[in-house]
Amino acid sequence: MGASHGSHGEIFELLSNRRRRYAIHYCKRVDEPVELGDLAEQVAAWELDKEVQELTSAERKRVYTALQQTHLPTLERADVVEFENHTIELTDEADALEIYLDIVPADSIPWGVYYLGLSVLGFVVLAGVWADVVPTETIPPLGWAGLVLGAVTVSAIAHVLTSRRYRLGEMERPP
Repeated sequence: MGASHGSHGEIFELLSNRRRRYAIHYCKRVDEPVELGDLAEQVAAWELDKEVQELTSAERKRVYTALQQTHLPTLERADVVEFENHTIELTDEADALEIYLDIVPADSIPWGVYYLGLSVLGFVVLAGVWADVVPTETIPPLGWAGLVLGAVTVSAIAHVLTSRRYRLGEMERPP
């Protein structure tokens, strides 16, 4: 967030709550002021993996109350939303905020760990060329450097494309 906002820790704290993430996601998707009732319905539907029409009044009310009493005031204090007369609107700063979530499927590793491994591989190749252990007759040292750089480039492109999919407000359902 901008200079007027707190630290990354405070932003992380705000987004660590699923209901607050869902609320921001919904506001970004709608891209205009939203009514608390509509927001509560959609958040409840996402939480319960149901269609809005399938929700019971108790399910709606539980989320409505939590948003009204806890989550929206928290987001308002952080200058992420303006909450007045049961209407919620993202602040200009929050609207411009690009929130990427590092979603890590169960069968994969986080990007940071992946890049660390790629760096280690690069240094192993560099050490191999330096120690004359890596064959430089078939692939010259510049070729090895090109291979490592190519792997980093392909990885970075994959990372950028994946990250865009997981930006709050981008997908139909929140990540």
